[in-house]
Amino acid sequence: MGEYTLIITTAPPGEADRIAQALVEERLAACVNILPVRSHFLWEGKLSRENEEMLLAKTRSDVAERACRRIRELHSYQLPEIIALEIAHGHEPYLRWIDASVE
Repeated sequence: MGEYTLIITTAPPGEADRIAQALVEERLAACVNILPVRSHFLWEGKLSRENEEMLLAKTRSDVAERACRRIRELHSYQLPEIIALEIAHGHEPYLRWIDASVE
């Protein structure tokens, strides 16, 4: 088995589904969870507050950069949040499923 990565990004409602579907259909992620979030951030010197959806994409580390690049291509934000974290431990059968699901 390889090494694994969790990619975190946020997107407007609706766009998140489109990104998630592309990642899974293109076999860049085995699974993408979508959670509703309310984000507070500074943008262009002003405090902003947005309802967004957070995507949690599980993939192999050797595919993570391709998945991040695809998120950037699909994303409407000028500066999308894209953070990749190494998965240090996981349920072995689930990790094998990620291996089988990602190309």
